[in-house]
Amino acid sequence: MDTLETKKVIGLMSGTSCDSIDAGLCEVHPDLSVKLISGINYKYPEHIRSKIFQLFSGNATVKDICQMNFAIGKCFADACNVLIDEFGKPDFISSHGQTIYHYPFDEKIDGINLKSTLQIGESSVISQQTGVLTISNFREADIASGGEGAPLVCFADEKWFKHYNKNLLIQNIGGISNVTVISKNFATYGFDTGLGNIMIDYCSNKFFGKPYDKDGKIAASGKICESWLELLCQDDYYFRNPPKTTGREYFSPKYIENALKYAPESKEDIIATVTALTAKTICSAYERFIYPDIDINEVIIGGGGAYNPVLMRYIRNYLPKHIQLKTHEDYGISNNFKEVMAFALLGYCTFYGIPNNLPSCTGASHRVILGKMSN
Repeated sequence: MDTLETKKVIGLMSGTSCDSIDAGLCEVHPDLSVKLISGINYKYPEHIRSKIFQLFSGNATVKDICQMNFAIGKCFADACNVLIDEFGKPDFISSHGQTIYHYPFDEKIDGINLKSTLQIGESSVISQQTGVLTISNFREADIASGGEGAPLVCFADEKWFKHYNKNLLIQNIGGISNVTVISKNFATYGFDTGLGNIMIDYCSNKFFGKPYDKDGKIAASGKICESWLELLCQDDYYFRNPPKTTGREYFSPKYIENALKYAPESKEDIIATVTALTAKTICSAYERFIYPDIDINEVIIGGGGAYNPVLMRYIRNYLPKHIQLKTHEDYGISNNFKEVMAFALLGYCTFYGIPNNLPSCTGASHRVILGKMSN
């Protein structure tokens, strides 16, 4: 392996909410610490974004997927070029891509496993449009080695939080919510707790014509419908043992519309309740799968959910009082760009041939080097 050097890396991420392409110029150091130099939220063009949601819904042809792979690659390149115009070319780009389907189940046909994942945003387009080596496609190698291809950010969480020598839960709330368990006495592990912002965003758009509930203002004007909340919490996913992952394929528009058949009349109460659902299922996952083994000191929230004060208040209410609630900002890590920083780190490890999955989080049979390079 080459001697490790500090590298400038643009990390790229577009999550399940698909609200923007997050692009961050990072400095990744040989000790695997990461410093964010500058980050932007680059909006998808309107028609491209609506086309992505068409892919999510399953109402897309192979032609649509083929075209959008290259179109999203161009959008990712455009986001990178905003940073390149200001700061110059990085050493390489590390792109998560846009997940359009994630199928982490052991289903077989003719004896061949169909467990799979698909991220689009063609890395060759990014590389050609920016003139920068691009590393992408991180999830496939983990699935090929028996894992679920997620959560991958656990690797960065371990590097950044393990040295504090505390029992911590690192909780990301994007479209989906996922937790990393950092412990003094146990190997790091993690899993998707379930819904993050997907259902809140869907209902905000459906009932109020807003892409999301900014600052939790709609939720704050409603009341939690406890009976509906209890019903929503009975979904099978929340009771499945980790390692486990989920996504829009499961918590789909059809799933949400079916859940809304039992919703209260007040639209504000609906938003308050689905916000509480995210908070309660996160905290219930801790009670079921973490507290029996580990005495937790702190929960550290990141992702878009960290900016929703009502969601944060609900989490505080559902957490045991002795557990401190913090955000990534308390540890000098951007709530907004944490995943971008994580993928910059994953790309750095790919570049240097360092195994960068955590089988204790993904269920893979062994450590592998994730990612592919495009010149």
